[in-house]
Amino acid sequence: MSHPTAFAIELPDLLVARARRGDVQAFEELYRTFARPVHALAWRLLQDADEAADVLHDVMLKVHHGLPGFRGEAPIWAWIRQIASNEALMRLRRRSRLEYLPGDELPEPEDDGTHWPLQAAEQALLGEALAQLPAVTRAVIWLYHGEGLTHEEIGSAMGRSRSFSKSQLMRGVNRLRQMLRIDKEEPSHA
Repeated sequence: MSHPTAFAIELPDLLVARARRGDVQAFEELYRTFARPVHALAWRLLQDADEAADVLHDVMLKVHHGLPGFRGEAPIWAWIRQIASNEALMRLRRRSRLEYLPGDELPEPEDDGTHWPLQAAEQALLGEALAQLPAVTRAVIWLYHGEGLTHEEIGSAMGRSRSFSKSQLMRGVNRLRQMLRIDKEEPSHA
């Protein structure tokens, strides 16, 4: 299943080639193009504006230094998204206490493919509820639903297993349902 991501911005190959060769104006355009998605991803995972700004800085430095070696086997946006995800997750791991929802004994959830658009008021309530979740659980939910990473990618980036990602997603969604008082049956859209 493919999820939309704010990073899915196609750039002209010529611009990327110029940036790879060290063209400052081309890199500035890359920076302007991806600064907002990188900062937003970092903020969603870390819930801290200063840390999100630091992640943006570090990601763009890594992009700048890594561009000459960028092989273009995937779109540049996917490469930058991966760097941003890794940098934000590294900061989560560095925090003195990584909290997540315990209970690895739960069975793995089935992906039912259920996604529906939210209204602005619902988005605000969901944002408030997400902020109450442990950082790791919130990160798993965002990386899966917001950025479209697979459980394998999330588990690998967190130094954990695919099952850990799936169980954190299930526990997080269940906790959100409890906080938001949502029944297991999804609303019908007629």
